[in-house]
Amino acid sequence: MLERRPFGNTTFSVSVVGLGAGQVGENDVTEAEAAEVLNGALDLGVTLIDTAASYGLSEERIGRHLGRRREEFVLSTKGGPKINGQPDWSPGSVLATIERSLRLTQSEQIDIFYLHSCPIEILRRGDLQDTLDKAVAAGKIGVAGYSGDNEPLAFAVESGRFGSVETSVNIADQWNLRHVLARRPELGVIAKRPIANAPWRFPDRPSGHYAELYWERLQALRLDPGDMDWAEFALRFTAYAPGVHTAIVGTAKLAHLRQNITATSRGPLETGVLEGIDRAWRDIGSDWAAST
Repeated sequence: MLERRPFGNTTFSVSVVGLGAGQVGENDVTEAEAAEVLNGALDLGVTLIDTAASYGLSEERIGRHLGRRREEFVLSTKGGPKINGQPDWSPGSVLATIERSLRLTQSEQIDIFYLHSCPIEILRRGDLQDTLDKAVAAGKIGVAGYSGDNEPLAFAVESGRFGSVETSVNIADQWNLRHVLARRPELGVIAKRPIANAPWRFPDRPSGHYAELYWERLQALRLDPGDMDWAEFALRFTAYAPGVHTAIVGTAKLAHLRQNITATSRGPLETGVLEGIDRAWRDIGSDWAAST
């Protein structure tokens, strides 16, 4: 059975591995493939599925293929930028996104709704937080959350206006883990990018690829996974990092999800391994901000 954890001070419990459903929304993923990974995730014990309004067909496919199983999982989605003619980062845009997500996912309530990488100057206004509070009171969402990194994340956490955050945590991205998450242990925490975009796929610098920054960092850190493959090494670090409740694996392939669940189920990394990662980070990466 896949380990489940209380999700901060919310009423939810979540599996240690969640499904990041961004790839499920891509046009080159067939309906059959989407149905297989979504239903297969629940069959494997995954209880957290994360998506966003900007993830193509993802929300629609979650509703189509999991509508009849809606009570079996915690649904996390994100939004806030302009939609349906509403101004960018406006209360109207947030509300319109929530209504659209409810309809597409065939949900009576969105369990967790995140402001998606909302800039700090917008957060300082406070009106979007007020809008989320009203949506919670109306039963449209269960928990108001913030998704982002670095100083905007720190502001969101310190504000006390959110019940959950989604942020980058991995072997090559630890600023949020070390500087922010410990401040509010009652928050539900979703770790994104848990395998650091798998930069070990590339023997040479993948210039222009989204994994380039993490590739550079791993070259500098000189970490050693030992007998483990890199994916297991990275995922076990993230899934058992202090304060993390679930690590979302982004995939549209059920086999990949199954492999990641198997790896995570082996438990946390040994103390000596964690000490080596910590030492490398303090010596080399202490000034590195989180990737955005």
